[in-house]
Amino acid sequence: MTPTLVRQYLPHAGPVPRVDLGARARDWSEIQERMLVPLHEAVYERLEVGPGTRLLGLGCGSGLALLMAASRGASITGVESSSPERLALARERLLPDAWSSRTRAHTRLVYGSLRDAADAETPAYTLVTAFEPIGCLAGDSEGLGDLLASATPLTGRGTPVVLAGWGPPERCATSSVLRVATRLADPLRGGGSWRPALRDDLEEVAQRAGLRPDGSGRVSCPFGYADVESALRGLLSTGLFDAAITATDQVQVDKEVTEALHPYQRRDGTVWMPNVFRYLIARTP
Repeated sequence: MTPTLVRQYLPHAGPVPRVDLGARARDWSEIQERMLVPLHEAVYERLEVGPGTRLLGLGCGSGLALLMAASRGASITGVESSSPERLALARERLLPDAWSSRTRAHTRLVYGSLRDAADAETPAYTLVTAFEPIGCLAGDSEGLGDLLASATPLTGRGTPVVLAGWGPPERCATSSVLRVATRLADPLRGGGSWRPALRDDLEEVAQRAGLRPDGSGRVSCPFGYADVESALRGLLSTGLFDAAITATDQVQVDKEVTEALHPYQRRDGTVWMPNVFRYLIARTP
């Protein structure tokens, strides 16, 4: 709800609420990012990611998906353009001093544009991923097609490019919680409104980028939290509720999101929301 659950290629509409960006990035890294691990695993297994893979991760955030690819032996490059706080956490994960020089040589993290992710000596990438799911906010795929098109020259012909999206709302329990953001942010109508995922969202983005669809899949990615407080922190870390906070205030958003989570709280206090996400594998021309 990628950068992992809400795409951040475009700035938020209206003023951004004052938040502790470092704490938010930490909540993302420690609570929310892991919810999409089944999606990453399914894609890597299907594409046989391993020592021969040169992966370019767009919107890499705090780097969990990259770490999973690196553990399979892949050489990884992550590009993050919206959250230096998340990228700093990715550096802690992927470039600690304890790592061997060989491992560090196969890991590259870039804050900025794709121009900073390639040079004349950089071999072509064999896999490109954009794991931040689209189909949650109106307009959340804008800019993605251009980004993917600009990544194409860094790859070889027929290179797989992976896009991710939310499944149908009837199979995503979290949809009911996300509607709270839309309702509270109603005075700020526009690019921040929740909308249900459409069947051809991913294919339309691929087409705009000049890519050829070549397979897809669906993956169960339940959102599970230790308690309501953890669920609240995780969901707010996505940025999906920023417009609602601006339109009302933090206290009101916390209160209404907490209430929306109650149907998913189990007897032991944990929160469990089943969701289905979809991925598309497209190929470069």
